[in-house]
Parts: sequence; C-alpha cells; structure tokens
Amino acid sequence: MWVRTRAAVAGGVVLILVAVIAIWLVVRQVGGGLQLPLAARKCTVRADGRVALDADQMANAATIAAIGAQRGMPERAVVVALATAYQESGLRNLADGDRDSVGLFQQRPSQGWGTSAQIRDPRYAANRFYAALKKVRGWEKMRVTDAAQRVQRSAFPEAYQKWANDSEVLSRALMGDATGAVACTVGRTPVMHGAAAAAQLTRNLVLDWGLKGLDPNDPTGLTVTPGDQRDGWRYAHWLVSHAQDHGVKRVSFGDLEWTARGGTWVRVDGRQKSAGRVVAEVFDEG
Repeated sequence: MWVRTRAAVAGGVVLILVAVIAIWLVVRQVGGGLQLPLAARKCTVRADGRVALDADQMANAATIAAIGAQRGMPERAVVVALATAYQESGLRNLADGDRDSVGLFQQRPSQGWGTSAQIRDPRYAANRFYAALKKVRGWEKMRVTDAAQRVQRSAFPEAYQKWANDSEVLSRALMGDATGAVACTVGRTPVMHGAAAAAQLTRNLVLDWGLKGLDPNDPTGLTVTPGDQRDGWRYAHWLVSHAQDHGVKRVSFGDLEWTARGGTWVRVDGRQKSAGRVVAEVFDEG
C-alpha cells in the first residue's frame, strides 16, 4: 500500500511538472501576445444584479452607454446595444470576425457600415448601431433579441436574448441609475500617467458624453460639475470603467470615493466630500 501511494504521488508530481513545462513553452513561444486572465484587471457591476467584466470589456461597455446617452436614446436602446455587442464580440473591439466583420458589433464594410478603420472606432460603431436601431419601427416594444436582430440580421436571431439581463444591469449602472455600482481593481502599473493621462482622460470623456467646458490642461486629472445626481454617477462610473486604460487613481462623487488601490467605493468624511462635483485624479509621473 505504501509503495502504491508513493508511486501515485510521484506520478502526480510528474504530471504537474509536465503541465508547468508545457505552459512555460507556450509562454516562451508567443511571448507578450499571450493574454491570461488577471484578477487585478476585473470589474464588478452591481445594480439589481451582478456582472463581472475585465477592464477592456468594461471600458467598451461604458463607451457604448455614453454614446447612447449623448444621442438622446432611451435606456432600452443601451440595453439592446450592449446585448448586441456582448453576443457579437464579447464586448471586445475585434480586429476580425466572420468574413469581413470587425469591431464591437461585428459590422461589415461590405454591407455599408463604413471602412474597417471606422468600424474599429468604438464611438463610430456605437453611433452607427444606434442610428440603425432608431430606424426600426416599434423597436422600443420588441424583445431585446428581436430589436437587435432587426439591425444585425444574424443567422442566430435568438442569441442576443441571453445577454439581456446582464445588459440591463450594466445599463442601470452606466446610465446613472445606481450609486457606486461600478468597481474596478486595476493593475499596479497604469497604462498612462501624469499630464498625458489627464489630457487623454478629459478628451475621451468629452468625446463619449459630449461635455463642454472641461480643462484639458489640468495635469492631475479633471473635475466635472454634473447637472444632477444621475449625471454625476454616469460620469463617475465611466471614469472608473476607463481607469485601467487612462491611469485613473481616484474618483470621488458626493460622499463616496473609489481608489485604484482599494478597488471599491467607500464613504469619506465631510472634509473629503467632492461638494457635488465628480473629481478624478490620475497617477502622477512618478
């Protein structure tokens, strides 16, 4: 019995070593192109439900929602758009797909959606989707999958419906219907930092939401004065959603604050409250 046990243990160790060596060889072969799931890049959205995304998916979802709001589309349209991008690309800005399909919505240049470069721009792609949806008579009363299918004309017309619930959770959070609902834990090394990060963050917030009057020259971050509480949480959640790719270190609104280090929203005392403003701070040059 003892001999058999030792043999089993030794066999298990050998299998583990073989697996480790195989992984090492793959990593060595593909180098930096290998994308492994990292806990430090996860985002959680809680708004009458829970959704978990990685940083890229979260940023894309936030931009899709913002473009819908900027166009004056109802929240139902954002749900349809998010469910469509979920199904078509996994909320990823893909460089290719079926035939000549590209981007978040897998739109095809050959079908008149624009050039490949245009479609790879998430704002352009989202705008084209919403414009097409708006032309569908009665889409507001359709099931999510039926409205999406009228735009996409997919070979799998029922596929969009399975993403409806997750898309509703995302929409409630990103459209400002929930408080402190988007929480992301970002990596220790920001993609951007300092004045460059602040300028890019301001530029993209303006492009996504159509805001005016923001100072692009503040090297520490940005400050937005929202029209109301709902707008405040729209911008705050957008900023957290884009924290990884824009080097955002801290976001505060009202008596809540999110930090890259903590990854969650926490209450702050009266001295630290943002006084009705959404304040974002980027990582400094150091």
